[in-house]
Amino acid sequence: MKRGADLFCLSHLRWGFVFQRPNHLMSRCARERRVFFFEEPVYDADQPHLAVTQVAPNLHTAVPHLPRETAADPLPQQRAMLDELCASYGVENPILWYYTPMALAYAEHLPCALTVYDCMDELSAFHGAPPELCEFESRLLARAQLVFTGGQSLYEAKLGRHGNVHAMPSSVDAEHFLRARLPLIEPSDQAPLSYPRLGFFGVIDERMDLELIDRVARERPDWQLVLLGPVVKIDESKLPRRPNIHYLGHKAYDELPNYIAGWHVALMPFALNESTRFISPTKTLEYMAAGRPIVSTAIRDVVNPYGEQGLVRIADHETFTDAIEEALAESVSNGRAKADAFLARTSWDQTWAAMSTLIDEALGPPISNVA
Repeated sequence: MKRGADLFCLSHLRWGFVFQRPNHLMSRCARERRVFFFEEPVYDADQPHLAVTQVAPNLHTAVPHLPRETAADPLPQQRAMLDELCASYGVENPILWYYTPMALAYAEHLPCALTVYDCMDELSAFHGAPPELCEFESRLLARAQLVFTGGQSLYEAKLGRHGNVHAMPSSVDAEHFLRARLPLIEPSDQAPLSYPRLGFFGVIDERMDLELIDRVARERPDWQLVLLGPVVKIDESKLPRRPNIHYLGHKAYDELPNYIAGWHVALMPFALNESTRFISPTKTLEYMAAGRPIVSTAIRDVVNPYGEQGLVRIADHETFTDAIEEALAESVSNGRAKADAFLARTSWDQTWAAMSTLIDEALGPPISNVA
């Protein structure tokens, strides 16, 4: 039956990086079919090999390990390893689910039941993007039967380029983050910090407004800024360094509620540049579920709907510190009822259910074994 087709998720992000959209969706997809999360190569092997690891029922990661000298042209090895994966696990005509159009270079030879493009970011706007990425995206849009976008801005950007585009904004596992509203054990690296605390979790990269972070820390030296997450694609020497700025590193998804429970305000200090033009930060809903007031810069998909509905304070460089002051002054529980009403209308389960329905429709009727 076509509906039981295995799925190959071709990702530029690693499964064990920050737990985000691909992790949430593929974990739910694995309840319905086998999922193989195919990552980009690691250049650490004397002999090429594919490391396949079962990380959950029906869910495997597949990581090519290649010799360093193949880095200039890994495509033959990647193609061969995809074929090897199909042969080893008896995969025929899988669903190909792309997070990066660049994966076309090693995957488009595979016969497949369906091609899906889940466009979670405008990757061409990111620092270090391959110059040919836009060309590969055009090719992927021509091949895909189904296109999802991670937010409304991306939906509007792709709508005129494909006939079957659906906005599927990233959602939230509210129950996970609701734990932050309870008394929790304070993590040892955060416990010594004084109050009040302002927090951020996520990837620290070119999307962060480092000048804004420095400005807040400078203007309010008694505030403690807690930043959780890996530093990626920027020189760590460029990070603002002050006694009240604390980079606590990458934290596991399960640890986040314990950190947020000790914060007074959650921050989204994003720069307004090409790399943030189309982002729809998942952490908005996660902060809301944690019950923390939120202050953000004017990211379009945050302004609408969250800013316009009074769920997030929107501020610029001149008003950001004042907005945090207002958030600190409000009652901890103020605004939670409105936030909870919004959260009740969305979940990762609901998002995946909508996607799964569209996948079934695109696959067509099941193939009957009855003559």
